[in-house]
Amino acid sequence: MANIAKRQDGSWRARYRDARGKEHARHFGRKVDAQRWLDSVTTAINTGTYVDPQASKVTVGEWAPRWLATKVNLKATTRATYENLLRNHVLSDWGDVALSAVTHESVAAWIAKLEDEGLSPSTIRQTHRVFALLLGLALRDGRLARNPAVGVPLPRAGRVQPVYLSHDEVDTLAQAAGDYRLLVLFLAYTGARFGEAAALRVRHLDLMRRRAAIVEAVAEVHGRAIFSTPKSHQSRSVPIPRFLVTDLAAQVAGRSADDFVFPAPRGGVLRLRNFRRAGFEPAVTAVQVGPLTPHALRHTAASLAIAAGANVKVVQTMLGHKSATMTLDLYGHLFADQLDEVADAMDAARAAAHAVRPTSAAVRSIGDVSRETDRRS
Repeated sequence: MANIAKRQDGSWRARYRDARGKEHARHFGRKVDAQRWLDSVTTAINTGTYVDPQASKVTVGEWAPRWLATKVNLKATTRATYENLLRNHVLSDWGDVALSAVTHESVAAWIAKLEDEGLSPSTIRQTHRVFALLLGLALRDGRLARNPAVGVPLPRAGRVQPVYLSHDEVDTLAQAAGDYRLLVLFLAYTGARFGEAAALRVRHLDLMRRRAAIVEAVAEVHGRAIFSTPKSHQSRSVPIPRFLVTDLAAQVAGRSADDFVFPAPRGGVLRLRNFRRAGFEPAVTAVQVGPLTPHALRHTAASLAIAAGANVKVVQTMLGHKSATMTLDLYGHLFADQLDEVADAMDAARAAAHAVRPTSAAVRSIGDVSRETDRRS
């Protein structure tokens, strides 16, 4: 319902009711201006771009916790990351700004400001993603006509070159890790993430089949160990090399099915920071293969598997990637050495095909002999 009425002071009052029955009104000096405004509102309603003026006055600081409350499918670690990015980079600049006041230009200027402050490209891109998701919900809720964060230029995230250890380097590192020797070897030869290995229980091992079921992961959030599904919520089975089976059997001997395979020295779940401080980092320093993080052992597992002849689908399955494309994006360059093998195999196949198939010249010769025989007969 919309109408225009002339007031006693000579101005024109245009008003309408939105889908919720709430009345909105504006005053104009000319009737034609009042009609243009009503027409624009009607068009916005019909095209689905209508924005409630009052709803868009909500500030980013008021909207952020409401948006975060809708993210019911987040892992605890991801939620903690979102909270940190909001607190440290988004709300400090946008907390008091109304949603309606956020523009594409102001978001672009903010990104440039973060870059000038020295934030890494990766952190800037993560921060922008959180802000864009927050504004995306405001768009879907009818508080914005469009998402002003979409299409903003972002700094290019430089890819850090992964570190790949050789078999000898893995052995040296494992020996230097002392009590964590077996865990280092397990990470380097199965591709499991640290949180997956720390959550691994005795019942997840099938040493007869040389398999470990990766069905759970643990992460530390605000000082608490939080258990959840593996990354991407995908369980998987990873192969265990034969040389690890005996050591793993000794490691779990006498333990119950629910005990951890790699527990903390005093029992319970092993924390990443404790593993790094007490075992991994001293070992890296001792053998001088740094700089190195525990995640490098996952990269090492991929490189060793590829060098041993594993194809991309096998590596994808072992690492638990969503797709083979993701695996190729990370490790495609490691398959390059097999190009000569492919070319040689194609050469051999072509030569074999020509060896059993008569050439065109031979076929013509056979045909000539057949015709000569017919004439003589």
